Amino acid sequence: MNDRRKPLLIVEDDPALQTQMKWAFDAYDVSVAADCDSALAQLRRLEPAVVTMDLGLPPDPATAREGFRTLQEILSLAPQTKVIVLTGQNDRANALKAIAMGAYDFYSKPFEPEVLALTIERAFRLHELQEENRRLQHTLKDAPLGGIITRDPQVLRVCRTVEKIAPSNVTVMVLGESGTGKELVARAVHDVSPRVGKRFVAINCAAIPEALLESELFGHEKGSFTGAIKQTLGKIETANKGTLFLDEIGDLPLPLQAKLLRFLQGRSIERIGGREEIPVDVRVVCATHQDLKTLIKDGRFREDLYYRLAEIVVNIPPLRERVGDATLLAHAFVHRFGAELKRGAMMLLPDALAAIERHPWPGNVRELENVIKRAVVMAEAKTITADDLDLGAAMTPDEGSEPLNLRAVRDAAEYRALLRAMARANGNLTRAAELLGISRPTLYDLMNRFGLKSIAAASTTESS
Repeated sequence: MNDRRKPLLIVEDDPALQTQMKWAFDAYDVSVAADCDSALAQLRRLEPAVVTMDLGLPPDPATAREGFRTLQEILSLAPQTKVIVLTGQNDRANALKAIAMGAYDFYSKPFEPEVLALTIERAFRLHELQEENRRLQHTLKDAPLGGIITRDPQVLRVCRTVEKIAPSNVTVMVLGESGTGKELVARAVHDVSPRVGKRFVAINCAAIPEALLESELFGHEKGSFTGAIKQTLGKIETANKGTLFLDEIGDLPLPLQAKLLRFLQGRSIERIGGREEIPVDVRVVCATHQDLKTLIKDGRFREDLYYRLAEIVVNIPPLRERVGDATLLAHAFVHRFGAELKRGAMMLLPDALAAIERHPWPGNVRELENVIKRAVVMAEAKTITADDLDLGAAMTPDEGSEPLNLRAVRDAAEYRALLRAMARANGNLTRAAELLGISRPTLYDLMNRFGLKSIAAASTTESS
């Protein structure tokens, strides 16, 4: 399929009608079969999404018996295939029987090419939407960790690390640029830990004024300060038996750093205005986009607190370093926002996918999410173009760090192209091979060579 047109299989035993249909539907990559055996052989070879089929097939073209057998075989081999049956003018009973068996639609002979073409195109579109939905649902269900959608080896290693550390009670520090999904990883630590049935309490240390932050963390007693009209539990105490997530820990004021250190050492707190030590059993996960070691050198972060918090450090790579993940996430966001905003099933056009791949995403996944949400709202049609994304000019990539060894350059280029194709095809390996201009066996060889077979299996399943 060098021209990359959609494959359409026509099952018809009349040579004249075969020629007419091939000419009428030349926008597709048309293949023809004259009987059941050749139709099934073509089905296995081409895996067409849509099949048109005459019910009157040899060796008994006067009845629909062979046509029904062929239809049953096609749907058994490829249940997602859309079969449009062609019947005689007064053969409504057989047409309805075919629909009951699982055919997508029927059309009476003689057909009008323009009208049948619309039915065929609708069938292709429905097949694409169903496949996209199936892949997205499978990706979400079988994602390495709940809510994390990726095929990038770096992020998959993060997921494996989270799975290993979650059962223990070690304190975890999540590092990464703004918008990379640090809270998502923190929640994953909680969700796969024995504390999953308890509370996950999050507090952003940069979002609360310093004067209020101590009360937010440790709570206060009634009358401990002006306005303290009742006893209030802090976030630490609220998270008892569960997980406390301290976001932007680098912004925690130094006096509170000392108090937090005392809590981590003794696992007990005192509310503001209180005298009683209250034991708290809580798992602590923190996150920051700042370089804490630089803050330590500058005297703005306590070194002893750092080592208490950084028993395990998890680094999340920025989106620009996660090959293929931008398009993979874009597909998922389009699906999600299309449903949430009642825009129905929408899809990204090739120029939009290319723009997403070129963009450096300084705001990471959060920026991508906002861009896709805006595009879903603003798009005039059910398709999203590069203009709808409104990303502007792409940044020129820095090639200064590229290796000079030709073998290394070739391997790196093949690896990146393979990940990009798998992401752009949204997990469909047939489509990925088509985008790369190679056969499926060659694609499998490349995946084995670069160790991507297990990644593909973990994130999506190929259509049979």
